[in-house]
Amino acid sequence: MSRAALLVLADGRFPAGGHAHSGGAEEAVKAGRITGAGDLEDFCRGRLHTAGLVAASLAAAAALGVPPTDLDTAADARTASPALRAAARRLGRQLTRAARAVWPSDELDALAREFPKGAHQPVVLGLTARAAGLGPADAAHCAAYESVSGPATATVRLLGLDPFDATRVLARLAPELDRVADAAVEAAARVRHDGCGALPAAGAPLLEIGGEVHAAWAVRLFAS
Repeated sequence: MSRAALLVLADGRFPAGGHAHSGGAEEAVKAGRITGAGDLEDFCRGRLHTAGLVAASLAAAAALGVPPTDLDTAADARTASPALRAAARRLGRQLTRAARAVWPSDELDALAREFPKGAHQPVVLGLTARAAGLGPADAAHCAAYESVSGPATATVRLLGLDPFDATRVLARLAPELDRVADAAVEAAARVRHDGCGALPAAGAPLLEIGGEVHAAWAVRLFAS
């Protein structure tokens, strides 16, 4: 297991397209639900325990070797918004391209053939972690972190929020992020015996609705 590989994968500069997505923060800012660091922390906490938990469990299961076709179906079932499903697949396609260039593997090649338009990003993330020699806990931590780091980074641009304040939000959420990742790994371990129904299906209706609203905008700074 390479901790250095985890740093490469989790680095916001990894060319996987995440910088173009706000994780719902752009719509929340326009709606007035995020106005400063306090609101951002509440938003990120809610996202971490819902979309973040689901993403982390999917990534952990993929890293364990659960068939990606099964996990992609599970991801679809857990994403009510067509706009967010499309965004997840765009991100998955970009991550697949980057991962195959950095950590070539037969599994990633097979995934690209099976999903030419992209599999859900957390599924690809788990397979990427596997190709990089990382384990399910690493994949879960990476997915959980992405679920909050995206909105935190986006609000710096959207609100002119002090980067120190945005980073402090992430630091304050770190203990909860660890617990979410641990729960995701435990759920992923049950998939072998209980099927993908063992994975969390924590809903975030406001994120789903916001995703549809955001997708209808004629002008937006972020893709989602």
